[in-house]
Order: sequence, then C-alpha cells, then structure tokens
Amino acid sequence: MRGSLILLLTISTSIGVLAQERLSLSLDDCISYALENNEQLEIKRLDKEIAEAEVRKTISEGLPQANVNGGLNYNYEIQKSLIDVSNFSDAPPGTEQEVAFGQAYDGNVALSVKQLLFNGSYFVGLQAAKTYRELSTKEHQKTQLDIVEAVSKAYYNALIAEEQLKLLESNLSRLDTLLNETSQMYEAGFAEKVDVDRIRVNYNNLKVEMSRSKQLKDLSRKLLKFQMGMDLNQPIEISEQLENVQIDEQVLVQADFDYNQRIEFSQLQTNESLAYLDLKNNRAQYLPRLYASFNYGWNTATSDRSRLFNSERWLDFGTIGLTATIPVFDGFLKSNRIQQNRLQIKQIESQKRFLTKSIDLEIEQSQINLSAQLETLEVQEQNLVLAQDVYDISKIKYQEGVGSNLEVINADTSLKEAQTNYLNSLYQAVTTQIELKKALGTLYNN
Repeated sequence: MRGSLILLLTISTSIGVLAQERLSLSLDDCISYALENNEQLEIKRLDKEIAEAEVRKTISEGLPQANVNGGLNYNYEIQKSLIDVSNFSDAPPGTEQEVAFGQAYDGNVALSVKQLLFNGSYFVGLQAAKTYRELSTKEHQKTQLDIVEAVSKAYYNALIAEEQLKLLESNLSRLDTLLNETSQMYEAGFAEKVDVDRIRVNYNNLKVEMSRSKQLKDLSRKLLKFQMGMDLNQPIEISEQLENVQIDEQVLVQADFDYNQRIEFSQLQTNESLAYLDLKNNRAQYLPRLYASFNYGWNTATSDRSRLFNSERWLDFGTIGLTATIPVFDGFLKSNRIQQNRLQIKQIESQKRFLTKSIDLEIEQSQINLSAQLETLEVQEQNLVLAQDVYDISKIKYQEGVGSNLEVINADTSLKEAQTNYLNSLYQAVTTQIELKKALGTLYNN
C-alpha cells in the first residue's frame, strides 16, 4: 500500500512538471491555440450549435405530431337529465323523471395524429432558421477575426517588451563597464569624483528602469496568454525574433477592394435577408392554414367495476378530417407588422450605405497611418545607427583623454532614447499594419 502511494505521488508530480513545461510559441502557434481555447470563441461556438438546434426545431414543427391519450374515470355522482315522461306513457303532461345517461365507470384510449399540410409561415420559418444559422456562423467568424487581431497585437507587444529588456541589460552592462573604468581612473587620479557620480546616477536609474521592464515583460506575456485562453501560470517563450518582423508595404497599394471581404458588411446583408423573411412571414399570415388529422381509439362504460377491463366491452372509434383556419380580421396587427418590416429594411439599407463610407474612411486612414509610421520607423532606424556611432566615438575620445565624461553620459542617454524610440516605432508600424489588413478584410481567412 505504501509503495503504491509513493508511485502515485511520483506520477502526479511528473504530470505536474510536464503540464508546466515551457512552451516556445510563434505567432501562428498563438493564433491556432487561441482559436481552439479562447472563451469568447467557445461562447460563439455554442451560439452556432443553438442555431443548428433552432433549424431542427423548426423542421420538426412540420413533421407528423402523434399522441396517445387514455384515461379511466369513476363517476361518483352521475350527471342526470330531466325528461318529460308523458311522451312515453299515460302520465299527465309535464310529468318529469330524472334519468342518468352515464355509468359509474368509463374509460378511453386513443391515438391521434396531426399533419401540417399548408402554412405559409412554416416554410418562411424554415428559410429564416437557416438564415439565422448563417448569421451565427458569421458572428463566429467575426469573433475569430477579433481574436486574431488581439493575439497578434499582444504577441508583438510581448516581443517588443522582451527586446526592450535585452537592450536595457546591454545598456546596464555597458554602463557597468564604464563605471568600473571611471572608478579606476579616479583612483589613479585621472578622473574626478563627480565623473564617477554622474555615471553611478545613470547606472542606478537604469537598474530601476530595468526592474520595471521585467515587470512589463511578465505583464505582456500574461496579456498574450489571456488573449489566447491559456493558463496565466503556464511558462511560455516567444520564438520569433525582432529582426524577422516584416512590414508588407503591398497593403498600401491594394486595389479592387470587395466590401464582402469585411465580415461586418456580410453580417449586415444577412440581417437584411432576415428582415425580408420577416416581411414575407407577416404577409403569409393572410393565407389559410390547413391540417389533416387522424384519430383511432377505444372507449367503454359500465356500472360494474369488475367488468371495466372486459375486452368485449371496449368499443372502437375513428375519424379522419381536415381543418382549415382562415384569418379574417386581427385589428390591423399584420398590417402594422408589415409596415414595421419595411421600415427595418430601409434602416438596414441606410446602415449599409453608412458602413461602406466608414470602411472607405477606415482603409484610407489606416493606409495614411501606416505610410507615416514607415517613414517614422526609417528615421528612427537612422537615428539609432547615428546614436550608436556618437556613443562609440564619445567613449573612445574619453578613454584617450580628449573627451569629457559628461559627453559619454549624454551619448549613452541619447542611445538609450534612440533604442526606445525605434522599438516604439516598430510596434506602432506592426500594429497599424494589422489594423489595415483587418480594414481590408485580409487579416485572417476563416
């Protein structure tokens, strides 16, 4: 028993270790994981299943409806009627007699089948149910698109945060080296104490900034895991490298845009179809409804309880019939509903016109923003190279005794600022590209 318990604990510990194994994830890996595990997407999947169930429910309303009904009654007080017995005997006119036509016990069992033959609303309802299913599918696709956008931005945010931390570590190492060199020069009498103190102030500030950067890195990864629907405590690594991030400038000149590529426009078209079907359904309410029915069963009655289940006393009966319901007047209810449908259709047409203009503006704004971000990125990249050159030259001059300590510190500050500006510009360019692709409907193909 003790050995089995130890083995069980060992297996459980091994499973826990495997569950927390660090995952190395690319952007595509994160998107694939999110599309399988994001909670919002799971809600939309359930909406799709509900829509499927709605279609099946609507279909079932047109199938035969069969019921078996049965019952037994004990009539402890049989209903009586008054009969003028003078019609049957020599009794004086007006002589009445109580007569009970029922018996103390009765029973019945019957099968009834009802079949819809014609109902205009039913056939329109079938179309509407299928269109509703289509709408739920598009809402699912819209959620997928939103998740892809959120995960992509969170991934690049985590990548930039990681790169920022690496640069700060490099800067801290560089300052540490400079601080040691200056301290040795001070001890040798070739530098002043104020030179050491200037570098130490920058060094201490950089340590504080690096601590915040580590927290930002952890937070950015948690945000990415949240968008993916992953356990926030699951260790992950970002597998892609910053130098491999590409900006596709072809999106700036993309032509032949089709509004149907935007899921919002497609959703609006589906809503328009539902409005037309609702109009068609309300018009169909003026048509008659026709049903066929079939009934077959047995009944019996007796004053002796012991004879109630005597099969010879159960008498069969059956009917076949047609039932028609013709609407005549409903207080203008259907007419008002039709008018409401027409207004809804006009409203959707206005929404479509507004959406097309909004999409055009969104695309143009995103293209302008991306073009501006690319220009900024190019400038910041040049500034980064220049800042690195200035720092290298300033440090050489200082080491050779022809430059000042303050010049090196200023160059170091400018280099760190240039690095930060470059990373921010790169992130802005990448996210603007994501927004432009979403505006063009090319961010993700379901």
